[in-house]
Amino acid sequence: MSATHHIAQLNIGTVRAEVDHPSMAGFTDRLDEINAIADQADGFVWRLQTDEGNATAIHAFDDPMLLVNMSVWESIEALHTFTYRTVHRDLLRGRNDWFHTHEGPFQVMWWIAAGHIPTVEEAKERLDLLRAEGPTPAAFTFGTRFDPPAA
Repeated sequence: MSATHHIAQLNIGTVRAEVDHPSMAGFTDRLDEINAIADQADGFVWRLQTDEGNATAIHAFDDPMLLVNMSVWESIEALHTFTYRTVHRDLLRGRNDWFHTHEGPFQVMWWIAAGHIPTVEEAKERLDLLRAEGPTPAAFTFGTRFDPPAA
């Protein structure tokens, strides 16, 4: 864990139906539960949300069916543990029921100074960078990780 840097992440997904459609219930009915687990997870710092407590109403892209999820964690390990070792993994297993398959990267991570809260525009720029250049210290994935910058 870096005392001077945190890990920011963005992931996107194009939903198969409007979020209030019954076919999306397996996803939307669990959002509060999953977000509460994230909020209490070791290493959790911040997540993008509206007053409703989630980010499903935030449309960062031209396509209103494209949902965003953004968060900040103390370390890649903390983010990895939440993502793959909590009930969050159940939503990952059902992803194809609610989201179309994405061509190219749909998730990006990057190091930020501790205390910085990234903007959606910043996250979109990092995703674009990953798409254009592949994994670099400025934009990477779980599969190709980079250490935080030197203090």
